[in-house]
Amino acid sequence: MKVAVFGYHDIGYECLKVLIEGNEDIVAVVTHEDDPNEGIWFRSVAELARRHHLPVHAPTSPNTPAFIDLMRRAAPDLILSFYYRRLLSKELLAIPRFGGINLHGSLLPKYRGRCPVNWVLINGESETGVTLHYMIEKADAGDIIAQRSVPIDIEDTALTLYRKLTTAATRLFRETLPLIKAGRAPRIPQDSRSATTFGGRRPEDGKIDWEWEAQAIYNLIRAVTRPYPGAFTFHGGRKLYLWGATLNHGPKSVVRRPSIPGVVEAVEKGKGMLVSTGRGSLLLTKAQFEGEDEVYADKYMETQLISLGSKLG
Repeated sequence: MKVAVFGYHDIGYECLKVLIEGNEDIVAVVTHEDDPNEGIWFRSVAELARRHHLPVHAPTSPNTPAFIDLMRRAAPDLILSFYYRRLLSKELLAIPRFGGINLHGSLLPKYRGRCPVNWVLINGESETGVTLHYMIEKADAGDIIAQRSVPIDIEDTALTLYRKLTTAATRLFRETLPLIKAGRAPRIPQDSRSATTFGGRRPEDGKIDWEWEAQAIYNLIRAVTRPYPGAFTFHGGRKLYLWGATLNHGPKSVVRRPSIPGVVEAVEKGKGMLVSTGRGSLLLTKAQFEGEDEVYADKYMETQLISLGSKLG
């Protein structure tokens, strides 16, 4: 079976490696040029493919007539997509006789669309997973082949959760590949009534509203902390990134200010500063004024950049 692989990111890297290790007939590897404005913290599908002398393509769009003609000449029997960021057209999916199969980073039909790792954390989910499904024109809506669930711990960040999903995706694909090659992969229709869809996220979406409850702010911080752009607030006209936080059910410090959302209520030396929210308090542990180094948040109290009773936001 001749395979064309559309892939990016660590999940694309690991699933391509499964195919290479299985000596599969890979006729094309299609990926993205890295965006210089995006922090590239993941491994390169293109580099892995080139090391194994596989043909690599990185079209701006995979749906142009020229690229579709290129795929026709490659004549894959199957298209496999692993974290490739663009939708494939009906014309492209019609080329392989076995169609296209995608690996998505959620338990479909929940969290169709972009950035599922970040969204499940923002929404406080306790479980997510990965799904192999057939590709149709509508994103993430095709029949399901197989799924693997992944628990979300309260301490998980987008990075730690993504690493869990990478492991789950690799195992799921390795286990399911023999069924796909034999033409015996299941087809389980998705229940569109249960579907949820989320869009892409922008750096400006990391702005904190201190009227939210502590849990919601905590979830945002862990969902977009490094290597993502980060949650932020403002103090004294300066942008303040918050890279770490802990849910806190009451300060150990003696001094406490009235619970006005965004107000610095207390400092816990060596740990951080306690800030009130719309409901409950949050211990901010790691912070960074724009253009400066990241520090433990209580250092700002020591240097008087932020004082007890200050209001963030």
